[in-house]
Formats: sequence, C-alpha cells, structure tokens
Amino acid sequence: MQLQIQDIHKSYGDNHVLRGLSLNVSSGQALGLLGRNGAGKTTLIRIIMNVFPADSGQILLDGKPFLRTSKTIGYLPEEKGLYADISLIRQLVYLGMLRGLTRDEAVRASDYWLDRLSMTGYREQNLETLSKGNQQKIQLIASLLTKPEIVILDEPFSGLDPVNVMMMREIVSDIVKEGRIVILSGHQMPFIEQVCQNIAILDNGVIDLAGDLVKIKQTYPRNTIEIRMEEEGQRLPAERTAEILRELMTTKGIRFEEVSVQNGRRVLVTLEEANDRGHLLDALAGSGLSVERFFVVEPTLEDIFLKKTGYTREDLAADERASQESLAEAPMTKKRRGGLFGSRKRGA
Repeated sequence: MQLQIQDIHKSYGDNHVLRGLSLNVSSGQALGLLGRNGAGKTTLIRIIMNVFPADSGQILLDGKPFLRTSKTIGYLPEEKGLYADISLIRQLVYLGMLRGLTRDEAVRASDYWLDRLSMTGYREQNLETLSKGNQQKIQLIASLLTKPEIVILDEPFSGLDPVNVMMMREIVSDIVKEGRIVILSGHQMPFIEQVCQNIAILDNGVIDLAGDLVKIKQTYPRNTIEIRMEEEGQRLPAERTAEILRELMTTKGIRFEEVSVQNGRRVLVTLEEANDRGHLLDALAGSGLSVERFFVVEPTLEDIFLKKTGYTREDLAADERASQESLAEAPMTKKRRGGLFGSRKRGA
C-alpha cells in the first residue's frame, strides 16, 4: 500500500501555503512530517483528511483516487474536540459506531485500548475529570478504534509524561509492524527520531528534504564530538571544559562552529570541518590535559533540521512554546449538545 501525494497546491488569498508538494509514504513506514510553524504541515494533513480541498494536485492510494472512509484513516488532530461531560466508554463506543463498527465491536475495541493505555479504571468517568495527558490518550484511542490502514497523528506527544511518551512510541512501532502507514507531525524532534524511519521537512510550502533518516544522516558530516576531561582524577565541570576547549582551539587555529553544554554536563564541540577531528585530538594530547572521552557524535534529526532550515535551537524552542501555548488556550473538550448520545446507560 502506498499513499501518493502529488503536486498539491493550496492558497489562502495571496498566501501560497503549499507549492506543488509531492510525497510518498508506503506500508510499514512511519513518516515524521517536520517544519517550522507556518510551513504547511497542518494544511497538508487537513487536505489528506479532506477537511478542505487542495487548489490542484491529487492524493492517491495505490495509484487510485484516495477514498477517505472512517475505517481507512484514523486522525489525531492537534486541536482536540471530544465531549467533556460524557463517560469515556459511551463516547468511544458512539464514535466507533459512527465509523462503521457494530456496538459489540466498538465496546471490544474501546476496552482493548483503554486497557492498553492503562485507562480501564477511568472507563465510566467523564472526560473533563481527566488530566490533559489522559485526555490526550482518549483522543488517541478514538483515532485507532477501527484499526485504520493510515494513521495521522498531529502533535501526539502533547501533554504526555515520559512514561506515556514511551507507551505512545510502542503503539506507533506496533502499528508500523502491522504494515500500516503512520504520518506523525510535531516539534519534539527526539521523540520523532525514535519512532520514524522516514522524514519530510517542509519549508515555504515545498518538501525541502525527504527520505530514509538513516541514509540522510550518512550524508551529513560527522563534525560534532563529545569531550570529557579530568583533572587530578576528577571530571572537570562541563562549563570549565567548554572554556578550556574554546581557548585551545582558538590558540591552535582549529575552526569551530560552537562549543555547547547540554543538560549541564555534556560538552559538544562542532567543528567547521570534520577533518579537523584529528587536529583537535592531537592538540588535546599535546596540551597535557587528561581526556576521559573523545567521541564522534552522529548528527541528530534536530541537527539536520536546523542545518536545512537555517533555524536555531532558540527558534525551535520558541516554535514549540508557541504550539504548546496555543494548545493550552484551546479547550481539549466540548460540552454535549442536547440528546446527541441519547439516554444515559452505565457500561456502554
């Protein structure tokens, strides 16, 4: 199975959001859809979901026009919208039946996912009583009830603690192993790197870079080194190590892009030229300094994204904050209207 996105254009007035975007995703793949805020990620997802049409271009499934049905595609939107004052099991069963399941099938699917996500104890509770992280898990369940062939997750890690992030990664991995397609959009690069075999970076409405992440990494220079230093048998503080390295490389004429300290203890040196790794090692050896660790670091997805887009880590953090603030301002739930769910019954 292959989802083919061909030459998609979309404009809002004079704003040309998507400019002939093309992309393929195959069965058994998780694709990380990346881009700065406003790059066109959510617009593309909404076109795939047929929320609104493209101005031109087409979306095919195995070479034929993609007929979006509730059983074919599951969607976890960035902006959530389940019902606050309805029990979890009642609205999950309701949503499952809307998407073509029988009541018994919907109950079984709901109970399976509630158990899988450690939510069985909340089965009869209303959504408004849950934390935002647990509400996010219910939104995920709603997107997976019909075992869709294509799963689209927009900011799926929002509100999740580390344990639930790990659970989310396992679920995505299992979906991929079953031969389905996953498209995952978000700002949390480390999480996306862990679950996605393929990436696509959008910039100004076009695909700037796409492909197998391992192969993409192989094309990037390995010019970042992790260094740890000792003095009298004790590890030097990271900030002191960074200071020594800056002075040493400046003195020796070794050109570097940056010396950074991560998590308060990890010192990374990014050289302008990967060939200068040997020169730096020689300089350290000749300085009389004690080096505990000199390790060439593989470029991360975040490194690749920053190099490709010209963004800085500060820009990326600002984008993520803006996204989180937007989600925090938008309610994750809505109130029921009239008799939408009929009379109340316990246990679905």
